[in-house]
Amino acid sequence: MITKTNHEEIQNYLNDASNFHGTCEKVFIPETENEVAEILKKANEKKINVTVCGNRTGLTGSSIPQTGWLISTEKLNRIVEINRNEKYAVVEPAIILSDLQEEVTSQDLYYPPDPTETNCFIGGNVATNSSGAKSFKYGPTRDYVLGLKIILPNGEKLTIQRGLFFANGNKAQIISDEKNIYNFEIPDCNMPQTKHAAGYFCKPNMDLIDLFIGSEGTLGIITEIKLKLLDKPENILSCVVFFDSETDALSFLTEVRNKSLKSKKEKQTVKIGARGLEFFDYYSLKFMSKDFSKIPESAKAAIWFEQEINSENEETVLNEWLKLIEEFNADVESAWIAANEKDRLEFKDFRHTISLKVVDYVAQQKITKTATDTAVPHNHFIEFYKCAKQFPETAGIDYIVYGHFGDSHIHLNMLPKNDKELKKAKEIYGRICELAVSMGGTISAEHGIGKLKRNYLLKMYGEKNIIKMARLKKVLDPNCILCINNIFDEKYLNEA
Repeated sequence: MITKTNHEEIQNYLNDASNFHGTCEKVFIPETENEVAEILKKANEKKINVTVCGNRTGLTGSSIPQTGWLISTEKLNRIVEINRNEKYAVVEPAIILSDLQEEVTSQDLYYPPDPTETNCFIGGNVATNSSGAKSFKYGPTRDYVLGLKIILPNGEKLTIQRGLFFANGNKAQIISDEKNIYNFEIPDCNMPQTKHAAGYFCKPNMDLIDLFIGSEGTLGIITEIKLKLLDKPENILSCVVFFDSETDALSFLTEVRNKSLKSKKEKQTVKIGARGLEFFDYYSLKFMSKDFSKIPESAKAAIWFEQEINSENEETVLNEWLKLIEEFNADVESAWIAANEKDRLEFKDFRHTISLKVVDYVAQQKITKTATDTAVPHNHFIEFYKCAKQFPETAGIDYIVYGHFGDSHIHLNMLPKNDKELKKAKEIYGRICELAVSMGGTISAEHGIGKLKRNYLLKMYGEKNIIKMARLKKVLDPNCILCINNIFDEKYLNEA
């Protein structure tokens, strides 16, 4: 195990992709789960705060310490097993997403969760219930977690498999590997019926493995993960289409979403059935125009879609898409259609470039990122989108909009140029979150809450439910040492 205390040596551990900064006394880099347990036992005895971090690609400050010790999982980076016959992988938390995807692909398998930042650690994906472009068809990370090994805040070990522990209504019990019993109550907060990654997963009679997925390190440190895998698709149709009218683009998107959801329900394979459906507004295209010279100057919006195809349905599916593209006045001549895997990966880079450029802008301006992660029910989506973008327009703040519009999930990134605009941008962020909640949506669809969004979670769930979450945490972490100020303010631990 490596321990770092030198101020210069630990600086790289004290900020994330949102440009949130922190501080700590020590950084521990364990290489085994026993070393993780040893650190937590000592910290628990001394009541020292501990934060856990992965590759620090997050956007909420959840992996950044504000005091105490930091545990970096970077050396817990083995692929333990890939089982081709039973279609699962067992990995340690510091496996990089792109490395896992490459390895399973080489064995004709497929791991669907696909967050934009492919350098993220799988452990961080589980801790925040990450999703991405393909969640439209396949759902978030939660849907692929079959088992976890966790070190609890007191150093005890918990091995939990899906289907092992269930809540009885809102009453729950888990048993550690050391045979100690923990009884607690699941908060009865009403989770939105959208793509959602805000606060603890809470449902009556829930599988208790889901409590730890998306808990942002507050209930324990993940040391091993068992993941469900699928068969690798035979082929993929990938395309970026450009529109001279945003209205046409949104109408196209709505029609594709409806057709895709119907095909999924009916298990149709010869009709429109997107696995990813992404939107880029006019300002996003201008923001990327220097990097992608083939973006038409007249384009007011673009949509990137992918659908899995095979030799039997390829021609039929392609014709269905071409009909829709023409029906909604997209420019067929300027459309980017992947002719091979190289083209498809370039389109994926197009999707990923926008978020990387925003991160670079934020770093250059030396400000924290101000970008929504909101999602709403599909029937409110167009109204929500139009209302949300009016806020920065009225305030005169530059912005770009892109995101997982198939999931009615918007990333509205404000680009303030000074502290005065940053203050306005933060006010607008809050108003957009409130708007999403008022429409039955969520303040965070994929990035979690961390330290930056906890006040918005309070607005979403109310103080009563936040205190219930804090009370649950205190059952597993009575000395309140682990990832304090993630999800909710530590003051609620005193009230729980």
